[in-house]
Amino acid sequence: MLSHTIHHGPRILSSVAASALKARRTQTFKAFYATIRSLRQPPPTVEVDDLDPRDNDFILSLLKANPSLRDTKSYLANFGVRPSASDNAGPVFPSTILNNSTPLFLKEAPDISVDKQPEQAKPDPSPILSSILNPVYRRTALVKLQGPFTNKQLDSIARGMVYLEKLGLVSVIVVENDQIRGDDGERSALIEEIMRVVSALEAQGAEARPVLGTTVRLGPKPDDDQLREPRNFIPPEAHVFPSDLVAIRSALRAGEIPVLPPFALDSFCRSVRIGANDVLGALARGMVEAAALDDNDMKSSPRDPHADYSQDINLVPLRLMIISREGGVPSYARTGFPHLLINLTSEYDYIRDTYDPSWSNEKDSSLSNLSLARTCLAYMPPTSSAIMVSHRSPSSLIANLITNKPAVSSSLPHALLQGNRKLTRDTPTLLRRGLPIQVIRSLADVDKAKMNYLLETSFKRTLDADAFYKRLEQNLDFVVVAGDYVGAAIVTNEPSPNSSEPVSYLDKFAVLPSHQGDGTVDFLWVALHDESYGLGHLFSINPNGGKEGKGEGRDLVWRSRDDNPINKWYFERSSGHMRMGSWVFFWCDAEKRLRVEEGRRANAGLSYVEEWEENRLSRWADVIPKIPSVWK
Repeated sequence: MLSHTIHHGPRILSSVAASALKARRTQTFKAFYATIRSLRQPPPTVEVDDLDPRDNDFILSLLKANPSLRDTKSYLANFGVRPSASDNAGPVFPSTILNNSTPLFLKEAPDISVDKQPEQAKPDPSPILSSILNPVYRRTALVKLQGPFTNKQLDSIARGMVYLEKLGLVSVIVVENDQIRGDDGERSALIEEIMRVVSALEAQGAEARPVLGTTVRLGPKPDDDQLREPRNFIPPEAHVFPSDLVAIRSALRAGEIPVLPPFALDSFCRSVRIGANDVLGALARGMVEAAALDDNDMKSSPRDPHADYSQDINLVPLRLMIISREGGVPSYARTGFPHLLINLTSEYDYIRDTYDPSWSNEKDSSLSNLSLARTCLAYMPPTSSAIMVSHRSPSSLIANLITNKPAVSSSLPHALLQGNRKLTRDTPTLLRRGLPIQVIRSLADVDKAKMNYLLETSFKRTLDADAFYKRLEQNLDFVVVAGDYVGAAIVTNEPSPNSSEPVSYLDKFAVLPSHQGDGTVDFLWVALHDESYGLGHLFSINPNGGKEGKGEGRDLVWRSRDDNPINKWYFERSSGHMRMGSWVFFWCDAEKRLRVEEGRRANAGLSYVEEWEENRLSRWADVIPKIPSVWK
């Protein structure tokens, strides 16, 4: 009986299987043809014109920022990345295991439709893209909106604020209007200005909240007179207690941009108008102190590592933005065009001393805003920065947020900066708390222990200190030191057998990794320029303790391994380079002599090689390769 079943089984199933197989083959062929046909057709594309113009402008602003890898890492470090998905989640494409127990044909063939597209699993978005467009930890920025502005100008500013909010930076705006002062209707006019700003933000798709109550208190903070540490800035004439920030916290947690008037509570509990600079200075200090209290509370009660903290707001201001019709701080070195980058610690007094009174006709608040930046950055973390920008440059706010750099590097050659089309009257000025810069000309004044740490940490090699300092005793020209030896440039005079004039050689240029990307490199190179190949220019006068612009500049030469990643940075700042084996030789031409000769010849211009420049490459090639290594 068993043999009978086995013998006749296939004959009984053959008709059913044949019809099912025929239908399945027909459907499979149709599905295969539909798949081939769909492959031949181009995929549907999204036209750029179909995008919202605001989104299109936002994307273009991101692309124009052109951040480096270090800039991107710094941005992600500030704003964080969303927690990774649970490890218990199953795979996107589960594996199918075929075994002998699986029948070849089911009792009912599956329904295969030609018109039905197979369901595809949606790919997970890139973590970096997700963290940029939807950051976890939102940060705050203090914004001074210094009007008056037209409706069109206000729309441009509001668009910039919305861009920043998309990137995770929420603005706390203080509105100032220079034309509303001392009138009887001053208060109502300021409130109306607040509502204009709120309406402009909402028109751009943001949520804004007018905070019309007084947040700051008039007068210095109690017990400030007992502080013994000297201050190198002017403290604000107002203060804030953490409990006063309730309205701002509420707006930030609700996803709204708080907009404040320059009002303060006096000792008689009256709301009075004060300067917006005092309000911003008080908020900078108060928000930092409130965030410190939040951190202490967080440490006492640890957070759930699996919770979503995307609505959290870090109250510590990451940026100070001063938006006005004036833009940046004018510079005598650029014939009134704005400074690109300011080291407030070492340049503040000198900028005020060299400020041309005629600039006050068009930019009457530049110095007061410079003082505001100095005050706020004194309370904010060292990595924070301030930007003074015109209402005409809203996209530059995005570039500043992502890169935390000026529009054009201030350490580029001066001639290149003068011909750069990016430099206009509206170019923003980036300000940092910075570091003191000093020029040392005696080896006895160099802190060797700190210098050793700087060089070995920066180059990640062991220094042969005895041989190194023995050579410096004979050949040292000067050392430029940034801060407490967080950066240094060492220049030596290398004897030349074929010339009575020694070769000015950049022996070491080093910055601690913790200070790379915070402006220290540019500050250091500008000081190096002013003491070497840029010496003699009016714009090379500086208060760093060096020659203060007096003297004649000399060609500066240095070498670098051909695989050194910083060579790209050197290429941009040097006048020329020459490859020799595994080394690349760079040099910067002495600028003053070329400038004088160019002016003497008028329209004739300079030749490729001037008379005094002949044979200098061969002279350098005889001297530089013979300099011994100082590494073990």
